[in-house]
Amino acid sequence: MSKRLIGGTASLEGRNIFIHPGNSSMVEMSYGRIRLGKAERRVDFENKGQETGLVCLSGTATVTVGQQSFEMQAKDALYISKGLSMAVETTSEADLVECSAKVDGEYPVQFVPYASVRADEKRHFIAGSDSSKREIDIMLGTNVNAGKLVVGVTSSLPGNWTSWPPHEHAAMLEEIYVFFDMPEPAFGLQLVYTDGISAAEVEVVRDGDAVLLPEGYHPNVAIPGSALNFVWMMAAHREVTDRQWGVVTVDPRYAQN
Repeated sequence: MSKRLIGGTASLEGRNIFIHPGNSSMVEMSYGRIRLGKAERRVDFENKGQETGLVCLSGTATVTVGQQSFEMQAKDALYISKGLSMAVETTSEADLVECSAKVDGEYPVQFVPYASVRADEKRHFIAGSDSSKREIDIMLGTNVNAGKLVVGVTSSLPGNWTSWPPHEHAAMLEEIYVFFDMPEPAFGLQLVYTDGISAAEVEVVRDGDAVLLPEGYHPNVAIPGSALNFVWMMAAHREVTDRQWGVVTVDPRYAQN
């Protein structure tokens, strides 16, 4: 059984933490999923000592943090300061990704509506060449004052590669990919390698799967006719100092591709 792939994280209702430093190769970051609907309309929780990022994948939810409330829709994001109590509730259905990391500093609660991301060409853009073209949204980046978390969404064209050319950033940031909006029979292939590609680890990824990327080059590809959609969440090893998007080491064999 793979220690890198955690399958079916979108299949359970309520709030479920699937990955954390105590049960995985992650050193800094935890990943959870909050799915609310008829069976469960509200969850209350607190991540002690950890800053938290939420990204709404679908539906609508009201997130209450202290005396503040935020109405979240698809692709809206929210940064929550460490140790604050949170309540997430819906009157219909909601699906949110949750990530968190331990921090020493104090950073303010910050709401990031998706409209503000779409309006900023530095946070919403198209990357790659014809066979690796994809849409990137940086949700929690330089727009947010935070300690370790960097979070965004990538959507490929059908059959295309993403995270190409192959790159890695293990000295600064560990990462988790969470695949979503890939209805059956869609799937993709996630490669992870540190040197020779002949020794690469290959995972078949489907909707709801999470892939742990503490190290290694990590390109992936969609099957023809289907796209890859995934939330990428990173946590810096050195608070603030390593919290940088786009500072990567590219596999020199493919740097010109």
